[in-house]
Amino acid sequence: MSKQARSIPVMQSVLDAVAERLLSGDESRIRIPEICESTGVNYGSVYHHFGSREGVIDAAYEMIFTRLTQEDLEGVRQATEYSETFDEYLSAVIPIVTSISSGEDRRRRRAMRLRVVAAATAREELRALIARSQTEASAALSYVVRYGQDRGWVRRDVDAHFIAVLLQILLFGRVVDDISLEPVSDELWEHSASILFFSLLTPPQD
Repeated sequence: MSKQARSIPVMQSVLDAVAERLLSGDESRIRIPEICESTGVNYGSVYHHFGSREGVIDAAYEMIFTRLTQEDLEGVRQATEYSETFDEYLSAVIPIVTSISSGEDRRRRRAMRLRVVAAATAREELRALIARSQTEASAALSYVVRYGQDRGWVRRDVDAHFIAVLLQILLFGRVVDDISLEPVSDELWEHSASILFFSLLTPPQD
């Protein structure tokens, strides 16, 4: 096994330790010597692999962002895999539109993803790291929309990629409402999101 290959699981332990701290606190509290002590990884090896403290944090942010994105996309992929009729497509997609924004766990997930995006606006290296995951997320959602368009179930006069981005705006935009003193309830959010999505559908005529 090459030296580079052997370093992968070692550095993964560093990323896991940094990610754990990012998920529970602010990045300003992360100390690389503390990370090295908790993981048993040599201080010099960490800097040799990641380049700097910021490089370690950016890599951990990228790992978190990718994991959260991929977990959400798993449901998206299943939406089209078994949908052969309009009703099957509808029953698969509606939960994605509604439930992805509901519950305390979802609130934490979308807040973390938005936190990574916010950090990336001022850090070009981090932006480049998460670009692939974000592109894959938009592409997966676009595919679901296009799948429906090709079968005449979704309006074709609205671009599939635009709809995919719109759905993500709904997801991330709710973070703004999360900090309100009177946030929209999960029930009202799900109901309203369903109405918005139904406006994009063209159900088959009897």
